[in-house]
Amino acid sequence: MLSGAGALALATRSTSLFAEKTVKPLRILILGGTGFTGPYQVRYALSRGHKVTTFNRGKTHPGELPAEVEQLVGDRNGKLDALKNRQWDVVIDNPTTLPAWVRDAAQILKGNVDRYVFISTISVYGEIRTGVDETAATEKYQGADPYKETIEAMKASGFKTYGPLKALSEREAEKWFPGKALIIRPGLIVGPRDETDRFTYWPMRIDRAGEVLAPGNPNDPVQFVDARDLAEWTIRMVENRETGIYNATGPAKPLGVGGMLDGIKEAEKSNAKFTWVSEDFLTQQKVEAWSDMPVWAGKESGIARTNIGRALSKGLTFRPLAETARDTLAWFKSLPQDRQSKLRAGLTPEREAEVLSNWKKQKAVSS
Repeated sequence: MLSGAGALALATRSTSLFAEKTVKPLRILILGGTGFTGPYQVRYALSRGHKVTTFNRGKTHPGELPAEVEQLVGDRNGKLDALKNRQWDVVIDNPTTLPAWVRDAAQILKGNVDRYVFISTISVYGEIRTGVDETAATEKYQGADPYKETIEAMKASGFKTYGPLKALSEREAEKWFPGKALIIRPGLIVGPRDETDRFTYWPMRIDRAGEVLAPGNPNDPVQFVDARDLAEWTIRMVENRETGIYNATGPAKPLGVGGMLDGIKEAEKSNAKFTWVSEDFLTQQKVEAWSDMPVWAGKESGIARTNIGRALSKGLTFRPLAETARDTLAWFKSLPQDRQSKLRAGLTPEREAEVLSNWKKQKAVSS
């Protein structure tokens, strides 16, 4: 059985639970499978007739996955015995940042798994230039020994090693599964179950209505992908035996932050009023893109202009923004009240009001 919030998140868009075509049943091993995108992969795969096994510590959302899923318990840090002497058609590696995790799993799975799918990130490109595609150079690791890196050290670096370590993990997958590796590089993943609140801030803030601080220029580009669209496309890529590297974000056509905010407002039938505040003023006020103003990239707008032509050519599709916004809002409102009161991204109401007040004062002085 699912918890209330989990059931709501996973029940949305039930039409996706029916196979669009007859596909050959596969034995799919999912490393992780209980976090953000994993449960969507699991349920979509089951709906299309595949047999699913998960491997994780059994600590995240226990009891949430369907009964027909085989759940193996272990730890990527050296406790991999449950993977030994087993065979699958494909493995999907969701949670890995450390190249040692890929190496250790691959040593056991090589010869027992036909293909390796590694979920990476567009952060491998570092400071992204406009229109970056899959042929662009990835960041170089500058540390002493990437195989001795830990998650704790990566976080302590302020995530500066995140992109380089992901890039090395990609290469590790390709090394152990030459010609049989599929590398997917998502951008910002959004929707129900997102614990970072990097998109959720906007549906929640616009639902609260009133005067909303909007960042920069309405035409500033934004990119993101609904976790369900990413998960379902990943399974279809697996079914089609695809290999290679793909950027995976959206939407299909360029979208400005103004279009995103207007779309959320319309979906929620909110009477919110947007006050656009310049990037320079936000910088003066120490309001940061991405964290304080989620999704919006500010001066680093190249990250929101990633080329997704390859993924589109392989059938990456996107549900309407309105659906993502409404489902995200409904999911978040189903969470405990103390969680709802502490968004993990965006401005607090008090800070937003302060910045808006300062903005109006400056406008008054300059007029």
